[in-house]
Amino acid sequence: MRLTTSRIVHWACTLVCLLTPSIAMGDDWPQWNGPNRTGEIAGDGWMDSLPKEGLNLLWKSPVAGGYSGPAVSEQKVFVSDFVRKSGTSTNNPGARDTLDGTERLHCIDAKSGKSLWVYSHPVEYKISYAAGPRVTPTIDEGLVYFLGAEGHLVCLRATDGEVVWKRQLRDEYKAETPLWGYAAAPLIRGRQLISLAGGKGSIVVSLDKKTGAEIWKSLSATEIGYCPPTLIQVGAQEQLLIWDADHLNALDPENGKLIWSEPLQAKYGMSIAAPVLQGNKLFVSGIGEVGALFQLDPQKSKASVVWKGNPKTALYCSNSTPVIDGDYIYGCDCGKGALICARLSDGKRMWESMQPTAGGDRRASHGTAFLNRLGNKYVLLSETGDLIFAQFNPEAYQELGRVHLIKPTNECFGRNVVWSYPAFAQNAIFLRNDEEVLCYSLAK
Repeated sequence: MRLTTSRIVHWACTLVCLLTPSIAMGDDWPQWNGPNRTGEIAGDGWMDSLPKEGLNLLWKSPVAGGYSGPAVSEQKVFVSDFVRKSGTSTNNPGARDTLDGTERLHCIDAKSGKSLWVYSHPVEYKISYAAGPRVTPTIDEGLVYFLGAEGHLVCLRATDGEVVWKRQLRDEYKAETPLWGYAAAPLIRGRQLISLAGGKGSIVVSLDKKTGAEIWKSLSATEIGYCPPTLIQVGAQEQLLIWDADHLNALDPENGKLIWSEPLQAKYGMSIAAPVLQGNKLFVSGIGEVGALFQLDPQKSKASVVWKGNPKTALYCSNSTPVIDGDYIYGCDCGKGALICARLSDGKRMWESMQPTAGGDRRASHGTAFLNRLGNKYVLLSETGDLIFAQFNPEAYQELGRVHLIKPTNECFGRNVVWSYPAFAQNAIFLRNDEEVLCYSLAK
């Protein structure tokens, strides 16, 4: 074969592209738990297995403290943090710490890690585990929504960080900041931004996403809880699930009117993990061995209990949302700290493993791994900072590969943890701790 100049140039360019780290184009991750809040990793070009030598670090960018995960949209990464000026966070689960400082929202170039803009506002924290914001930013139609730990809700232009509107949910709705801060990711539905707020008759509010004006408000409870608003489809009816400290509620998302309500009280007001739907069966679980499977009736617009868990059955999730796969539920039990498989029909436990959460074989309260699905396998980020490829089935947890990606910089119950949801976009993983945001290639 004759080597022409054009062919030599073509081969040289191909070789450079193969050897140069880059982020491939792919689906965005514009909100908490993925595009549809299901943890599903979409698109092609993802690596099939984890290389033993580790992943290629594309860039890192400094940030301060926070539990909020990154969001990725249109070649931009958004992540929030808290810069402490005074006070000390003791991570005492039963007491509030007072800290003064600044909450920030960073916009970072997804290709290079370069800072594009930073928004900030002063804030006084009076919460427990006061590292920083809890809520992953949400991006929609060129706007980014940032909810801080003390109820500051801000809408900004994604291009330049210009403030479009802002509200102070705690003050405006005469509420008290939850002990562990505002932690539920707001939900976009059409023209609505739906968020937990607090106060009498306003546990949840619907705001115009373009102006911040109130559309409706609904519900009263002893506390708002920490569970993100969740949309489900039951027959022909769309329902908005709000799990506060007292009840699991289904509302008409158009006007906030109550459709049905069932008592379900997690301990300490810690309704956290989002309810998970399969068909007309809804699984909900929280701390204190509070968990139930509900049968939803699309004809009568009501829910009935199929079973409730007990200390030897089901699983009770906290930091991360469980998944239903076929006839089984998989999730991280906040009491044992293990990944548990339970049968959907009756809650019977099939197996449990500490390996994907805190590691080792000893009980670890609130042991955490964030579960995401990619094709026929699961992609987990453990609290130890390990990325794991695994397969789940009723017989056993099967680990396919593991690499360490990030240092756990926070502390819980005497162990070091990283408790922030990752983002999977553009054939890369974006993750953060209390020091930096990291981007690693997961391209095939």
